[in-house]
Amino acid sequence: MDVAVGKGFQILACSGSSSFIGKTVNKTSLGATNNRFPARTGSAPRYFRTVVRAQERPTWLPGLDPPPYLDGSLAGDFGFDPLGLGEDTETLRWYVQAELVHARFAMAGVAGILVTDLLRVTGISDLPLWYEAGATKFGFASTRTLFIVQLILMGFVETKRYMDFASPGSQAKDGSFFGLEASLEGLEPGYPGGPLLNPLGLAKDIKSAHEWKLKEIKNGRLAMVAMLGFFVQASVTHVGPVDNLVQHLANPWHNTIIQTLAGSGS
Repeated sequence: MDVAVGKGFQILACSGSSSFIGKTVNKTSLGATNNRFPARTGSAPRYFRTVVRAQERPTWLPGLDPPPYLDGSLAGDFGFDPLGLGEDTETLRWYVQAELVHARFAMAGVAGILVTDLLRVTGISDLPLWYEAGATKFGFASTRTLFIVQLILMGFVETKRYMDFASPGSQAKDGSFFGLEASLEGLEPGYPGGPLLNPLGLAKDIKSAHEWKLKEIKNGRLAMVAMLGFFVQASVTHVGPVDNLVQHLANPWHNTIIQTLAGSGS
């Protein structure tokens, strides 16, 4: 029987009968052995075969072999690609950058929604619901003006990001970013770094900062799932996430996702 886990592994020894004997082992050397145990008097000989297959890294589903193009070198790579979207090398590079950017936007969005919603619920500030904030009118500029300014600024930054993706390191050259190249450092595509975007200097050596990359992408994926939850909550309950939490805590046995979805469908 094949077994695949993380650092430890489990050996299952099976005989000719239907009985199974399990034993947990924490070793790094693995192999397959054939063992013959002496038979008892008056009984037929029994043969035991132990087969152990180890995985060098954890996967999203233990025992499942990851695709060959997901070799574990990418941060957060657990072999998950059921649709085979990353089979092409160049496409995989783009998907990695796209996930990273979406993860960062999601983390910023989740933090912004929770903070503003908390300020609104506690009465500290008279802020609109997060999904109504886009309709807010400002006295210093019209909505059209704000949209055009955002389009220009975001378009410029995204263009520079794509140029760095297409030609890594090109945007760190002198004169390529209004003299801010020294403040960005251009560590590698997706990780500009420098005192502007890495003020604490947590990953100055980006090539060996695998642990920081893994933490970021894990939190980013969690934030993307949280944003999806916020969208569903807003569509069903028409209130913010903090309001939903307060209602649940007030009556945790009757204000749950099950009652909420059942009530919305009736």
